[in-house]
Parts: sequence; structure tokens; C-alpha cells
Amino acid sequence: MAVKFFEKLSNNYLELLDDKEDFNVVINVSKSPDTKIFRAHSAILRHRSLYFRNKLANIDKDKNNIKTLDLKNITSQQFEIIIKYIYGGIVILENNDDSFIFELMLIAYEFLFEEFAKYLETHFVKSKAHWLRMHFNTVYQKIFQNEKLQELQKWCNDIVVKYPKKIFDSANFTSLQENALVSLISRDDLQMEEIKIWNHVIEWGVAQNPGLTSNPDDWSHENFLALKTSLRTCLPLIRFFQMSGADVIDNVQPYQQILEKNLWNDIVKKLVIQNRPVSSIILPPRIVTEPFSMVISDEHAAEIASWVDRKDDAYSVINNPYQFKLLLRGTRDGFTSNSFWNLCDKQTHLVVVIKVKGTDEIFGGYNPVGWDKPTSTVVPYNTKSCNDSFIFSLKNGSVQNSILSRVTKPQNAIYCICTCGPIFGTPSCIFAMHNNFNEDKTCCIQYSLDYEKSIRTYTGKLNIVDA
Repeated sequence: MAVKFFEKLSNNYLELLDDKEDFNVVINVSKSPDTKIFRAHSAILRHRSLYFRNKLANIDKDKNNIKTLDLKNITSQQFEIIIKYIYGGIVILENNDDSFIFELMLIAYEFLFEEFAKYLETHFVKSKAHWLRMHFNTVYQKIFQNEKLQELQKWCNDIVVKYPKKIFDSANFTSLQENALVSLISRDDLQMEEIKIWNHVIEWGVAQNPGLTSNPDDWSHENFLALKTSLRTCLPLIRFFQMSGADVIDNVQPYQQILEKNLWNDIVKKLVIQNRPVSSIILPPRIVTEPFSMVISDEHAAEIASWVDRKDDAYSVINNPYQFKLLLRGTRDGFTSNSFWNLCDKQTHLVVVIKVKGTDEIFGGYNPVGWDKPTSTVVPYNTKSCNDSFIFSLKNGSVQNSILSRVTKPQNAIYCICTCGPIFGTPSCIFAMHNNFNEDKTCCIQYSLDYEKSIRTYTGKLNIVDA
């Protein structure tokens, strides 16, 4: 039987950091304006980190048998956490903001502390999605500087393929790491027209060659060769055979010199005779994914997100920090109270949207605390208090302006009843969806003191086509 006493061992090793006599390594941490000296032991550093083993191997001892190591791209606060991890295997992150922890993760990977770095990476993916979205472009640029950040890279790319403008239309697109660009255009589910992908790839390639002008008619053979070299990993990922003839002639032909002669000939053959067999590899069309909602647009989602965060200025589609995940669609799952409770019971941070039949009207509400299905048969309903819920009407077609109505009586914000769908407000429910809520007049919107104002000029019952 093995008994492990790691806590005492950890504490003893941490005490070595305060040892002023037996150290043989001095580490100068000096990221302006911060400077601090740490004393350490080469045996521990070398066996805990391949990074420090390699660094120390190339440093000579001074006359006092001390090796001095200079670290200039880390703060003393960050290194304090790193050195305690090295000695005691403990990490204390309390009272540090997410930006600090993110940079710490990058440093941990640089120092080859994969266990520690991987822990932080998973922490961000599972617990800090909102922060990652709020700082998306900065995060995206940095994570592709280290090939080991695979989990974060996939997490970010899963967003970019749905909303490619986040990266492709960003101001710093041309400074994107090559591996990041390749990882995106290799995805079958990149939601972007192939010709737009091509044009962005050309834009990126030209930017990597500052001597190139914007007009390929002015280029020499060496200019085309330089661009071809820059795009050598990107070109095989372009779906040339999925482009229209007009797109090929207008956008690809001016750059045909960067393509292999056989590929260009095959592209031309396919344009003339579609069934003509060719020797070039024909990549399949990209997969067009279904939108997350048949009722609201990405612009609507961004506006709702800004209300959730109480922003004065609405988020754009590109910088929306939230991902909307479809739980229930009436036309798919049914418009019954049973379908609502089966799919949405005890879920939190819920957005409800409905489309009114025969109009452009879209109504909805946000419930951060969720609905809890009543379990009592004696009293088959209950209320839930909430300070942050709201209901709304969205700008759409002939509806010129959105209306936001926040809760005024938190104790009456949310109403739960077994025989109905989602309800905001009680007892004179301001926004309610009854059982079979796609049938004739089974939804209602009316005035209530529980929320600031009505979201519809004419209150009462209405018909919906989807929710």
C-alpha cells in the first residue's frame, strides 16, 4: 500500500524559496516597470521544466557558483505564481482578472508547463466564454502563436466559421498568423462564399509581400512567384470548382500565374464542359449550416445581447459576446406546454422569441433565472423573482423601432404553470404562451405593472407562426 503525503512535501519545498543560503540560481524578472529578483535551485528548475533545463545549460556560473537568468517578458506577479507551481505544485489565482490569467496561460505554455497551461486553457473554454468573446480578436491572434493551444483554437474557429466577418473583415486580418488562416479555410463548414474566401486569401498574400502593388497587371513574373510562395499552404484548400464562371474570370484569372498550369487548365475545362473529367482534385462544396433561429437574425441577437449586458450602444454581429443555442423551435419540437417543459425546464439565461402570423412583428423576453415546472398538484403554479428579466419587440420590416421593457416588480417577473409555456409577469401576465400556442389566439400580450411598458400598441391575444 502506498500512502502519499503531498501537502507536507509541497509546503517544505515552498519553504526553500525563502532560503537565503543554499540557492544557486538568481532569476531577474524585469518587465517594465516591474523588477524583482528571485532565488532558486537549479536541481528543482531543471527537473520541473525542460525550458529552464535548456536555459541553465547555456549559462556559466559566476565566481560564487551562481547562475543568473534574465526573464524580460513576464511580470513579477506572474512569475510568483509560476515559481510556486514549480516548487509546491500549487496555483492560487484568486483576485487576478481574466486578462492576467490568460497571459499566465501563454507563459505557462512558453515555459513548457503543459499540465498547468492545459488546466488554464480548459478553464477558459468551459468557464470564461463571455470574456473570450469580448476579447475575441486579441485572443485569436495570440492563440495561434503556439501550436499547443488546440482546444482554444478549435473553440474560436467553431465561432469564426459561423461568423467569418469576425476575422475576415477585421482591421488586422492581414496580420493573421498563416496557421490560423489555413485552419479556417480548411473547414468544410466555413460559412462564406468561395469567391470571397479567395479574395481574402489574395488580400492576405499580397500583404505578406509589401513590394506588391494592388493591380496584378503591373506585376512581374517574380511578383507572382512571391505571392505563390506566400500562399503555398492556402491554395490547395480553395474550392475552385465550386465557383461560378463569372467569379473565375473576374477574380481568379488575373492571378492564374500563381496556380499550377494543370489546375488552371482543368478549371477552364470544367467551365466549358461541366462533365469533362479532370486530373485535379475537386474539393466538395462547403456545408451550409442551418441558422440558429428562423425568427430572429444575427442583428437581432446582437441587440438582445446588448440589453442583457445593459449596454447603451448595441453590440454588432461581429462583437456579440454571446452564443445563442437553440433549445426549442415550435415548428420542429411542437408548440405544446409539454415540449416546453421537456426541453426548457430549469434551464437558465433563456431568450424567448415569437413571430406573429400575417405581420412583421417579433416579440420576446429574456429570463436569466429560468422556469421551474411546478411539482405540486394542489397548487400547479409558482412565481420566480428576477431583477434582470425583460420583454421586447424587435425592429423588423414595417416595424420601425425596437421596444425594450424591463421588469419593475422583480417578485412577479416570472410565472410558472404546468399547462402553459413561458410566461412573463403575474397575475395579469404581460406576455404569455398557453398550451398549443400556435393555435388560434393562444398567446397574449397585454399591459401589466410588472414590466415598464407594453411592447405592443394593440394588446390582447394573437396567433404565431414560429417560436
